[in-house]
Amino acid sequence: MTAGAKHMTTFPRAAIVAVAWLACVGSVDAVEFGELDTDRDAFTPATTTAKVGTVLTEASYVWIDNRGMPATNSFPELLVRIGVRERFEWRLGFNHEQNSGGSVVAAVEVGEPPSDETSGDEANLLYGCKLRVTDQEGWIPRSSAIVEAFTPVAGDIWGTEPTATYAFGWELLAEWRFDTAIRYAYAESEEGWFDRWMPSAVLRIPVTDRWELHAEWFGSWTQGLADESVQPFVGPGTHFMLTPTFELGCRMGWGLTRDAAGYFVDTGIGWRF
Repeated sequence: MTAGAKHMTTFPRAAIVAVAWLACVGSVDAVEFGELDTDRDAFTPATTTAKVGTVLTEASYVWIDNRGMPATNSFPELLVRIGVRERFEWRLGFNHEQNSGGSVVAAVEVGEPPSDETSGDEANLLYGCKLRVTDQEGWIPRSSAIVEAFTPVAGDIWGTEPTATYAFGWELLAEWRFDTAIRYAYAESEEGWFDRWMPSAVLRIPVTDRWELHAEWFGSWTQGLADESVQPFVGPGTHFMLTPTFELGCRMGWGLTRDAAGYFVDTGIGWRF
């Protein structure tokens, strides 16, 4: 076979592959992209529940630059949300931390005891439920309530810690969304049990039907410790929908006090099936 014949044979194959690829991309683009509304997308959880009959799986890797201590590596930040009713979901999760340093920057890290030193490796199980309470109607916000517990399976602290979260928000002009939440945890430390309050607020800005940016403020305040901890953070985030059921996301933030970690970055996924 001559070189020209080989070229003519290769070209149709390449053309077929290219047409098939464009057809796949075109079919994805033709699908309407709706928000997955993952809770891992921000510290402020979504005000929606998982769609009935679906499972929304979320996972992340979080790196936390603790001040004056080794950095914390937190993974897989796994959260499985099972939609069983139109307004109700079950929640299961697991997380493991290396060099836990006390900064709470994600939903599955509530059980961290504040300390002047890292407390080694820790792991916990998460289980609970989420209920959509109201839908947006005028000034009435869309809202949801979350009740969870965190049970340690490794580390120095072994008490199961209950938490409760109420999140609410509004869709604004140009499909911008403003959400806020208050989270409470009854947590354990070497000193005993204490209260942890975690308020947050996030402004979500859609760039395209597949790409969203957000800016967020959140923090953690303790009550009942000899040396109280105040840890506010501020930072941006984004996610991109690769398919209508799969997203990639990244968020980061900077601590605003000496109690808070200097910096963190959180990279993760959301997958609905």
